[in-house]
Amino acid sequence: MSGAPAHHLPLTPHALFWDVDTQHDFVHADGKLYVGDSEAIIPNLAALTAYAHGSGIRIVASADDHEPGHRELSDSPDLRESFPPHCMRGSAGQRKIAETALRDPLVIEPDRPLPPGVRTHAGDFLLHKHWFDVFTNPNVLPLLGLLDPSDIVLYGVALDVCNRHAIEGLLRPGARIHFVTDATRAIHPENSAALLSDWERRSVELVATKDVLSGQVV
Repeated sequence: MSGAPAHHLPLTPHALFWDVDTQHDFVHADGKLYVGDSEAIIPNLAALTAYAHGSGIRIVASADDHEPGHRELSDSPDLRESFPPHCMRGSAGQRKIAETALRDPLVIEPDRPLPPGVRTHAGDFLLHKHWFDVFTNPNVLPLLGLLDPSDIVLYGVALDVCNRHAIEGLLRPGARIHFVTDATRAIHPENSAALLSDWERRSVELVATKDVLSGQVV
């Protein structure tokens, strides 16, 4: 997966943007597992990506990278723990949308050691995963340990599945999490209010794209 050219801005060391699964199969209506109304958030996703790159803030992005036989794939999915085939490796649907293209991404696979160049890498990071919980990639916690962010701005899809697992995992290391509520969509929107309320109770800050772009967040 190719990214945009590397940038040369000074990096903001203590903040990260966390892009959850902004892939064609989820975000575009013709995708294999379209998350309803996600096309409406593409302008916000694009604005957040541009803001991070323009501010010298690195993006950590997750991406489903499936092969037949992965445990979440099913021909009779329940859309909670199992899903129809999507984001199959090498397919057009597995690619990130153009609006969230990464800069000089270092790809981190779940079945290979953490690449040795993490400490000196000046671009973004792409975390591949074979299940919807990004923390099933065993390199995520070591990566966070090296990057040591104080603040994480998180957005993407789906709020009630991949975002939920990402936030649950990120709450453990202790970084402040800012969740961009108008840059996400849920598979089951009826669950969104309860999840947002629980996260807010647990010190996740709920913000809007305009708050991030105005510099009020990081």
